[in-house]
Amino acid sequence: MLPLHLASSSPYRRELLARLRLPFTCSSPDIDESRQPDEPAEKLVRRLAEEKARALAGSHPAHLIIGSDQVAVLGEQILGKPHTFDNACAQLLEASGTQVTFLTGLALLNSATGECQVDCIPFTVQMRELSLATIQRYLQAEQPYDCAGSFKAEGLGVSLFQSTHGPDATSLVGLPLIRLVDMLIQEGVAVP
Repeated sequence: MLPLHLASSSPYRRELLARLRLPFTCSSPDIDESRQPDEPAEKLVRRLAEEKARALAGSHPAHLIIGSDQVAVLGEQILGKPHTFDNACAQLLEASGTQVTFLTGLALLNSATGECQVDCIPFTVQMRELSLATIQRYLQAEQPYDCAGSFKAEGLGVSLFQSTHGPDATSLVGLPLIRLVDMLIQEGVAVP
């Protein structure tokens, strides 16, 4: 088996990948994550996932490199990471009572062959009707300012949901393990 490398500095993605009990290393790719003009959200996450994987191909020859990128979409609007309390509060107020769809781009690059599998996995969250007081209590408790959509689904953020729908709940956290296992098997990796 080729060594496995995660092209990410995200602790959430590292924790998810560790569930597969495969040895891996990780490092952060240095790429421009800007959206191109009029680029649809699905195309954006697919492109960035692949670019993250390919950015590390030179420093990790003969590896299987995993790239992933995620955006939250509310209607036609892409919700980025809020970075501040006020931005997170505004995002959650806007999302209250609506559906937010998370699109997670996933790429598995075989840096020995240059072959790259790329996919986009959607996951939809129906948000509860949220009062300003509820939002403020949540933000003060969890401070999810580095998370698209302004919540941590793997933590207290789940209390903001009315329901969820999608093929892989791990995609909501940022690394769709079910689809990744499919890709790894296609590369000859035995999982489990």
